[in-house]
Amino acid sequence: MVRSGTYVFLAQDRVIFGKPASEAVAEEAARRNARRVFIVASKTLNRKTDVITRIRSAIGERFAGLFDDTREHVPRDSVLTAAAAVRVANPDLIVTVGGGTPIDTVKVMLVCLAESITSTGALDEYYIRAKPDGTREVKPVRSPPMRQIIVPTTLSGAEFSNLGAAIDPVRQVKDLYTGREIGGDAVILDPAVTVHTPDWLWLSTGMRAVDHAVETICSKAPQPYTDATCLHALSMLAQSLRRNRVAPDDLGSRLDSQLGVWLSTTGLGRVPWGASHGIGHQLGAVAGVPHGYCTCVLLPVVLRWNEPVNGAQQTSVAKALGYAGKSAADAVAELIADLGLPSKLREVGVKHEHFDAIAAGALTNLFVRQNPRPVQRREDVLEILSAAY
Repeated sequence: MVRSGTYVFLAQDRVIFGKPASEAVAEEAARRNARRVFIVASKTLNRKTDVITRIRSAIGERFAGLFDDTREHVPRDSVLTAAAAVRVANPDLIVTVGGGTPIDTVKVMLVCLAESITSTGALDEYYIRAKPDGTREVKPVRSPPMRQIIVPTTLSGAEFSNLGAAIDPVRQVKDLYTGREIGGDAVILDPAVTVHTPDWLWLSTGMRAVDHAVETICSKAPQPYTDATCLHALSMLAQSLRRNRVAPDDLGSRLDSQLGVWLSTTGLGRVPWGASHGIGHQLGAVAGVPHGYCTCVLLPVVLRWNEPVNGAQQTSVAKALGYAGKSAADAVAELIADLGLPSKLREVGVKHEHFDAIAAGALTNLFVRQNPRPVQRREDVLEILSAAY
């Protein structure tokens, strides 16, 4: 048997790292001949730090408007509100500054702009559906009228994918959306703008990056390219995240974490992931659990669940994390403990009464359907949730 496969690179022009964000944004806007630059950010970043003010000053007369009303977990109506603001401003470039919330808001918003979507119900046509065999059913999305460049302030990795997520509050489901050009055309990694990020958020999204790498390596369809980048990512993240906790002002270590995220996301949307991500989406949709905490409470349990079918791959994970001879689940759990993060569902606000809704949504989730060890029944999801509780 000869291995075969396809790896699709992102429609991403460049990654700029170690340069001040305001300077890099201004240079990118000029390089693209952008005349109207619209900024999307979180309220906190815009109103309680000088990060956005510095970027506005740097782009000068190119500045065309600002939207800072992004909302955690990206409910559909917040996406439409952002889209309406952008339509009024009519920009030719969007600069997204922040974590997964503003980044996903813009991704799904670009789907709305590309397809002239103005109602929450119309989004039903475009979210990714999982077929019974785990493959995707995706309606093609046209090119949006403008691209975004991204300045991330967390370690979620959303800047390195063309997958966006938004919650349908009616169904209590977090849906995924994709389009060739909805992700970042350029990414700017500046550790100085991340010092405003709360420690719990920085470290927990760092664990999310670990999850990206682990589920890529342990995928049911791994690739040598992504194995190479993700194994090195785990080594970088294990060292730098521990350093981030004890010395949060060490910009070199913060940049190492950002670079580790870049390496950890080469499989995002291109290699089948699994139940840690998939059930995690439902923890957010049903119980409001932050992304990074979802990883902390689920990844070790999912690794143990999957070990009978991908034990050899998990051995590589443990070694990359610096724990040769231990199980991958124990290695990940020890890193979570070292970072002072929660490790049980009950610690992050999930209750037994949430389990049925989480399980129902999880069984429709693409990543759950792609899990290396099949998760096919409600009872399978409940077994994982009970072990994580």
